[in-house]
Amino acid sequence: MTAPAPAPSHTGSRTTRLLGIAVVVGVIALVLLGFFAAPEDDEQQDAVRMIFVHVPSALFTYIAFVTTAIGSVMWLLRRSVWWDTVAGAAAEIGVLFCGLTLFTGSVWGRPTWNTYWDWGDVRLVTTLILLLMMIGYLSVRSLGGDERATATRAAVIGVLAAVILPIVNRSVEWWENNTLHQKSSLTDGNLEDMTLFTIVVGLVVWGLFFAWSLIHRFRITWLERELRVSDLDLALRERRAEGHTEDGDS
Repeated sequence: MTAPAPAPSHTGSRTTRLLGIAVVVGVIALVLLGFFAAPEDDEQQDAVRMIFVHVPSALFTYIAFVTTAIGSVMWLLRRSVWWDTVAGAAAEIGVLFCGLTLFTGSVWGRPTWNTYWDWGDVRLVTTLILLLMMIGYLSVRSLGGDERATATRAAVIGVLAAVILPIVNRSVEWWENNTLHQKSSLTDGNLEDMTLFTIVVGLVVWGLFFAWSLIHRFRITWLERELRVSDLDLALRERRAEGHTEDGDS
C-alpha cells in the first residue's frame, strides 16, 4: 500500500514572492504619497487621505465578489472544482475588502458628514447587506458534510449576492436624495493631479495584493481538498484490505 505524498510545506512560488515584494514596496510608496505628497482637501482637510484606502477597497470588493459569482456559476453549470475553489478564495478576500470599505467609509464620514453611520443611507445599508450575505456564503462553505452539496448551496448564495452589486454601485445615482455619499471620486473630475495619482497607485497596490492573496488562498484550499480526498482514498483502501484479509481468514 502506497502512502500519500507529503503536502508541500508552503504555497509560495517565485511569482508570489515577487508579488509579495511588490505589495510591500507599493504600500510604503502609498503611505509616503498619501501623507506627504497628496495635498489636503479644501473642505475635507486631512480626512480626504482616507480615500486612498477606501476607493481601492471598494473597487476590489466588486472585483472579488464578481469573481465569486463567476466561479459559482461555473460550479453550478459544470461542477468545476477549480472554479469553486476560486470562488471561495475570492469571497474570503472580498469580505476583507468589504469590511475595510465600510470601516474606512465610517471613519471618513465622521468629520465629513458628522456621523459614522446613517441607516437611511442606501449605499451604506446595501454594502452592509452585501457583506452579511458573503459572510453567510463563507459560513455555508465551512459547514462540512457532503462537499458537492455544500458547494452548490454556497454557489447559489454567491450568485444571489452578485445581484446586489449593481445596486450598491449605482445607489448614489438612483437614490441621490437618500444618501450622504458623494458620487465617484474617479469620475467627478474634482481630484487634483497628485491626489488622483495616489489613488491610482492605491488601485495598483490593492490589485497586486488581490492577486497575491487569491493565488495563496486558492493553493491552500486546493491542498486542503487534496488532503481530504487522499485521506478518504487511503481509508477506503485500508478498509478494502481489511475486507480481503477477513475473507481470506474465513
